[in-house]
Amino acid sequence: MIEARKIRKSFGDILVLDDISLKVEKGDVIAILGPSGSGKTTLLRCLNFLEKADSGELVFDDVVYDMKTINKKDIATIRKKTAFVFQNYNLFLNMTAMQNVMEGLVTARKMSKEEAREKALAALEKVGMLDRKDHYPSQLSGGQQQRVAIARALALDPEIIYFDEPTSALDPELIGEVLQVMKKLANEGMTMLVVTHEMNFARNVSNKVILMENSVIVEENEAKSFFENPKEERTKAFVSSVYERNNLANSH
Repeated sequence: MIEARKIRKSFGDILVLDDISLKVEKGDVIAILGPSGSGKTTLLRCLNFLEKADSGELVFDDVVYDMKTINKKDIATIRKKTAFVFQNYNLFLNMTAMQNVMEGLVTARKMSKEEAREKALAALEKVGMLDRKDHYPSQLSGGQQQRVAIARALALDPEIIYFDEPTSALDPELIGEVLQVMKKLANEGMTMLVVTHEMNFARNVSNKVILMENSVIVEENEAKSFFENPKEERTKAFVSSVYERNNLANSH
């Protein structure tokens, strides 16, 4: 469905993505893990052309695009099939939950308001936010705002949703409600590429896990094997350090 080939990206003298290649099949839920600064978010942003890669190819629905020279029309074509959920929700503060979900459908997709409303209601219901449809972001918790952001992504009927650390801005007790929605989407077959620090999600919901560090992919593996039988020494160290942190947190 999607294949990235040899993506390179630098910011000034700093190489952030060094020949990154990966494949996403329909229905995949791929968790991208790794320490801060390893290039995870930049990879997602390049795949959705929020950043322009310096070189590389993207194959999307069997069409090959040059990531450096791609034109605006082709970017628009790709974006019609994708959705992006940001770390900080990126909701319009002067719009209700309902209006936030409708906005992209009406302005970008040129949908009638009636049709956009139907889609928005269905999406808000799916994420458990129908009863808050007339609330403004300032009246919602972080978890609720993020669920509205996911509803906005769902309303676009994307072939894939990119999630950029969707729970990292949330208080610990609100993380569960967002992960629950993502788990439900995974069970329904939504294709998702998720940059996350949530190990339980990576282990129990995703079917593949990628570890990135120092601008490269260290390991790509099935979720079970990644955690129970990693191939690389670096992955073993990463997994054990995560478990140690979790055990410490649970013992307090």
